[in-house]
Amino acid sequence: MSAATTPSSRPTVTEREARQVAEAAREQDWRKPSFAKELFLGRFRLDLIHPHPLPADDDVQRGEEFLAKLRDFCETKIDGSVIERDARIPDDVITGLKELGAFGMKIDTKYGGLGLTQVYYNKALALVGSANPAIGALLSAHQSIGVPQPLKMFGTQEQKDTFLPRCARTDISAFLLTEPDVGSDPARLATTAVPEGDDYVLDGVKLWTTNGVVADLLVVMARVPKSEGHKGGITAFVVEAASEGITVENRNAFMGLRGLENGVTRFHRVRVPAANRIGPEGAGLKIALTTLNTGRLSLPAMCVGAGKWCLKIAREWSAVREQWGKPVALHEAVGSKISFIAATTFALEAVLDLSSQMADENRNDIRIEAALAKLYGSEMACLMADELVQIRGGRGFETAASLEARGERAVPAEQILRDLRINRIFEGSTEIMHLLIAREAVDAHLTVAGDLIDPDKTLADKARAGAQAGAFYAKWLPKLVAGPGQLPRSYADFHPAGHPDLAAHLRYVERAARKLARSTFYAMSRWQGRMETKQGFLGRVVDIGAELFAMSAACVRAEHLRATGDHGREAYQLADAFCRQSRIRVEELFGRLWTNTDDLDRRVVKGVLGGAYEWLEQGIVDPSGDGPWIADASPVETPQKSVRRIIKEG
Repeated sequence: MSAATTPSSRPTVTEREARQVAEAAREQDWRKPSFAKELFLGRFRLDLIHPHPLPADDDVQRGEEFLAKLRDFCETKIDGSVIERDARIPDDVITGLKELGAFGMKIDTKYGGLGLTQVYYNKALALVGSANPAIGALLSAHQSIGVPQPLKMFGTQEQKDTFLPRCARTDISAFLLTEPDVGSDPARLATTAVPEGDDYVLDGVKLWTTNGVVADLLVVMARVPKSEGHKGGITAFVVEAASEGITVENRNAFMGLRGLENGVTRFHRVRVPAANRIGPEGAGLKIALTTLNTGRLSLPAMCVGAGKWCLKIAREWSAVREQWGKPVALHEAVGSKISFIAATTFALEAVLDLSSQMADENRNDIRIEAALAKLYGSEMACLMADELVQIRGGRGFETAASLEARGERAVPAEQILRDLRINRIFEGSTEIMHLLIAREAVDAHLTVAGDLIDPDKTLADKARAGAQAGAFYAKWLPKLVAGPGQLPRSYADFHPAGHPDLAAHLRYVERAARKLARSTFYAMSRWQGRMETKQGFLGRVVDIGAELFAMSAACVRAEHLRATGDHGREAYQLADAFCRQSRIRVEELFGRLWTNTDDLDRRVVKGVLGGAYEWLEQGIVDPSGDGPWIADASPVETPQKSVRRIIKEG
């Protein structure tokens, strides 16, 4: 083995090599239509989402029956205050969830699971997450990114027969990718899996292993060295958590999600049968990213649940709290916050249900939709929780336990703010999601014109790319000039008599989509190969797309509810309010595409890193402790005792 692949050294990877690894792992083809992809190209394909897709009747019946059982369990068996106080989910709660089938919600019935659709799986997560978000994280990490989902998509039949029944009823699973010095740059992955006979030998350290402290089965990403008969590369394995050589070194503690069983796991010469490898060698990152396409929907599901709770508390509290002779809800400064929470919760649920139903139908490619749902849901839920704390005032900053101790209702507003904060980091931080979505959004451009800006391509390659790009843009650009959004009677179905005019909002979305596509094209023409460094610009492009997707989903959901006679008038009001709020944000983002401080910010950052402003830090003391910024992750045997927790049955 070379020095770059020995267990004792971290791979040395250039920026270009890291990008190549990430690019190789993403899905290259678009075999199915995508509403969001078309939106970023300036094409408003309302036909892809309207009429709103619906679940089958038997799926609804099965899902509703389980939700009723889960609701009863949440109301009678889960005490969120106990989990917050003790910083752990009681064994009997976990055992009860297993008996209920909650660990097998997404697993097919032939393996002992419940076989719920994505729609009802997400409704269940929203429900149980409202009882305590740490339980939602436990179930989500187990099924959305843990063993069941990658095996469902990439596992052999033997692997499914062996592991899925265990995951459905008895075993908890976890997903292990992150390392102390590796986050969103997996090309530097240091954990190794060296082939030895019919086994692989794992060495390395994994950080932030959600469920890792209580897991029975692990999905581990490790680097297989390239050798004779072995392609090598980052590879996925199912690993028994009780295997010799595995040590859970620490159970991590966080500002929120206090019941989260998240730890540091060390592998020292852990033998894993080759039969436990998921997919071929080198396919690990592709498996992880493909799994996340739908797995990411679990986070906005819990954000929707949080929004519903914020709305409930805001409504109840602001109706009884009086200031200056009337309820605080009737003061405009507070009322605008309540309107934001109500409208945004409606839109988030619209985005979630639409994306989930499209995932169930499998007619559309939803990789961008799911990523937008995660990005938008996590950002907006934090804003809603922050507004709730503000509405509650001093009581919002006070803990539920303190409120109860002095005789008031124990409302955990500050807890929901702390618990939601991680969602902007979990499963791809907001910054990484911006880059990931932006890459998919400009895929069509890179497909036809990428060779023009690739320094490694020959003149002949660039000439061919130029001809290909010319043909593409000759057809595409003229279509960005005009569209249905300029016709007063377009989308007339969305303006029924006696209801707000949602058709006007859809016309706005159509016009804004074309404007966004023109802006993206102009930026690519201006910056060419430097486009990937313009992260501020790309982030705003994605944020505009997220708002347009949310507006579209909100309007489609409102019309669906009106057509079915289910709170249609109220749904139209909420959709109208959301779209008006969203349009203000979109216009601000469009303005900031070209009027911003990005260049100045880069100069200031260089000054900060160079020490030019160290004088500004004077006059304080730093309460931080000593120690390295990043812990040593050398793959050696540890003297520490494992803190792995065994869930006690009964």
